Amino acid sequence: MRMRTVFAATWWLTCAAVIFTQAATTETDFKTALAAAETAEQDAGALKNQWIPTEQALTAAKKASTAQAKEQQSAWRAGVIR
Repeated sequence: MRMRTVFAATWWLTCAAVIFTQAATTETDFKTALAAAETAEQDAGALKNQWIPTEQALTAAKKASTAQAKEQQSAWRAGVIR
């Protein structure tokens, strides 16, 4: 019973963190959410309960953050009045 409770808590934490990561509005929000998701994923790994979709979502969130940062490096130029 305790294993189920820990598993359920880890699963919900991971899902919430992944969803929050996708909706993060600032870099700090993203880093906080990503750290929480990675911690939950590590806890799940310690219990041998990691899910492939969760790992894929975390990888996708990291890639999206990097792509957004690269895009924003030049996007500001479009808003400059000349």
